[in-house]
Amino acid sequence: MNTVKLIRARLLVFFFVLSLAPVVLATKTPAPVFNPEITVAKTVKAIKVDGNISPAEWAGAVEISNFVERYPGENTPPAVATQTFVTYDRDNLYVAFVCHDDPTSIRATMCQRDQFNGDDDVCVLIDTYGKAAWAYELLVNPYGVQKDRLWTQVAGEDSGFDMVWASAAKVTDSGYQVEIAVPFASMRFPNQSPQSWKMDFWRNRPRQSSHQYSWAAYNRNEQCWPCQWGEVNGIGDVNPGKGMEILPTYVAHQAGYLNDDGDPTSGFHEGDVSGELSLGAKYSISSNATLEGAYNPDFSQIESDAAQVDVNSTIALFYPERRPFFQEGSDIFRTLFNSFYTRTVNDPQYATKFITRTSDYSIGFMSAEDKNTPYLLPLEERSVLFNSGKSYVNVLRGSRAIGSESRVGFILTDRRLDGGGYGTIASVDGRFRLTQQYSVLGQFISSFTGEPDKAGPSAGLEGVRIDRGKRTAIFDGESFHGNALITQLRRQAREWSFTIDYDQVEPSYRTLTGYDPWVDYRNTFVGTQYNFYPTKGLFQRIQPSINVDGRWLFDGTRRWEHQYLNLYAQLRWAQTEANISVSRGSESWTSGYSGKLVDYNGLASVEFDADGQFSNAIGYQISLQRSKDVARFAEAAGLQNSVEVSLGIKPIDRLLIEPDVDYVRSTHADKGNELYRQFIFHTRLSMQLNRQLSLRLVVQYNDSRASIYTGEDAQGPTYYQSLNKSWAVDPLLTYRLSSFSVLYAGATHQYDFFPMNDQFNSQWKLGSRQFFLKLQYLFQA
Repeated sequence: MNTVKLIRARLLVFFFVLSLAPVVLATKTPAPVFNPEITVAKTVKAIKVDGNISPAEWAGAVEISNFVERYPGENTPPAVATQTFVTYDRDNLYVAFVCHDDPTSIRATMCQRDQFNGDDDVCVLIDTYGKAAWAYELLVNPYGVQKDRLWTQVAGEDSGFDMVWASAAKVTDSGYQVEIAVPFASMRFPNQSPQSWKMDFWRNRPRQSSHQYSWAAYNRNEQCWPCQWGEVNGIGDVNPGKGMEILPTYVAHQAGYLNDDGDPTSGFHEGDVSGELSLGAKYSISSNATLEGAYNPDFSQIESDAAQVDVNSTIALFYPERRPFFQEGSDIFRTLFNSFYTRTVNDPQYATKFITRTSDYSIGFMSAEDKNTPYLLPLEERSVLFNSGKSYVNVLRGSRAIGSESRVGFILTDRRLDGGGYGTIASVDGRFRLTQQYSVLGQFISSFTGEPDKAGPSAGLEGVRIDRGKRTAIFDGESFHGNALITQLRRQAREWSFTIDYDQVEPSYRTLTGYDPWVDYRNTFVGTQYNFYPTKGLFQRIQPSINVDGRWLFDGTRRWEHQYLNLYAQLRWAQTEANISVSRGSESWTSGYSGKLVDYNGLASVEFDADGQFSNAIGYQISLQRSKDVARFAEAAGLQNSVEVSLGIKPIDRLLIEPDVDYVRSTHADKGNELYRQFIFHTRLSMQLNRQLSLRLVVQYNDSRASIYTGEDAQGPTYYQSLNKSWAVDPLLTYRLSSFSVLYAGATHQYDFFPMNDQFNSQWKLGSRQFFLKLQYLFQA
């Protein structure tokens, strides 16, 4: 009897295991697929992008479920399942994601487009020409909030890029799901049928580590990541962006300011309320070419630039571009030397732009009349920025793709100042993929400059001679020519990578359309790093690196040399990244008082940086530095301490508080007196009431003090004390229908501190104020 029972029990176990075999086989994780392929078909049902993935609507779509974890895992099975569906109709490419997960662990923020960070999200990557030269990146979080970027070989990811597309999402009992519609009218692609695009589909899942899942498997020894995307075939009888887009904008504002900046008792002047109408239009001449124009364009930036620590900087600051006119074709105009810095087109009366692309060629042309031209005068150790009045600027850029991730190009820019003076540059550049890991890139530029013979920069420059004494710094009608060069050899691989860089700018080089704040230098840089990938424990990646750099003038004078040792690590805790850096070096700077070159030896620094995300509600970034550095204006070696702390605090999913504190102080290395100090407090509060309506408040305090060396007396060095303090308060209400159809209503207030002197006591006064209303709407035909 016992034997019979035992046999029956074993048979039951056998048949139970046998019955599970199909399930086990069906759920077995498929092997990673490199460069996968699918062929999509046109949808048979109309798809409504509302976040509800209807089986009837998506019945004809291709399903993708063989995702792998590309990071931190290396093509390993993901911890959760993801399904992606792809189809299209005459007007749109459709993509849907079903992301399985515990809904209580999902991280999401209700915010304006492009504003979320550290959320769960899905991403569609599209290279329509398959040349790995540029690509669209479209991201959506679990609330349907969009983020779009344009990736290019030259500049990487451009977060300022915007295009028109639709998305919706919802959190479900089993995770979240997303629907996306990308209009073919918003994209550029070859005029052929059917299309063959390089694409990939990602899912970002931030927890203790930031996990990233992808359809395509990746080889970390391959430096070209778009080359490893999958291939999507079968999209036929569709046309890229054609037709007309019209973008009218109305801006009303009222400004006030102190009558005399030097005397706070002079009273506050209230300006009149005024309004301006601007008009922009874009016409798609063909599937590959667009013509864009604007009259009296509104080139203002609603989101003001955050203050940067500049108390010890001698060069003009660089700020990113956020203005919509420069979005279309922004990748085309990029070069290694940033030869066209679009913010030099400051206040145009008109602007036109022509863009064309084929599978191998890209050409861009821009022309504008600028009413208030910024002129950046570069010197050996500093730069001077001032307004040079009206000018006419033209830029022509072209490039040709060669194979995969190789290209050659040129750029010509010309600026003519009203009343005399010009600046022209001619440049060639290229990037060449040598092997799977090695590449060479470079740029050579010639500049041709004619100075005006009227008033220009003068304060402190009357006796200054440049180009090794050949020319004066002030405007006196001189004409000259100069060259610049940059070359790089790169190895990018899974473990060992390095960069060797050499660049030089002749003393007579100058550009009126780019950002080149220094001249007369030869730079060398060598850096190498090695990656370790522990499979267990706290660390998921450890990267030690060594960097060495040096700078010399063209006459052979050494300006500086530094050696850096870094240790970077990614942790399996709170998405933490940390870096420790130590350096040593020496520098030489010209004394503004004596005109002699002063050597500063024994310079050194220790720096610690870390950032992470503890939870959906709080993230942080911190930087600590202790160094012996050069105080430029005090002309002394100083012991510098700096601290920067940034937080991202989200009490609820639609309220984000982002305080940032930046503090730096330097004291004389020998005497202990303070050389400079700067404190910046910047806070941004954002409240998203719904997908369209939001409130934002920016509060900023900036306090900088510097000792400027004026000479020597019997007691030692003498200094002039510079003091600047200001408050800024900027509220803003935004109603946004799309990336280009939006209503802004806001104000800016700046309060300045006037220190005590013989005429009046120290006091805070409202230095400037502006109320504004901006309305723009995109019409498409």
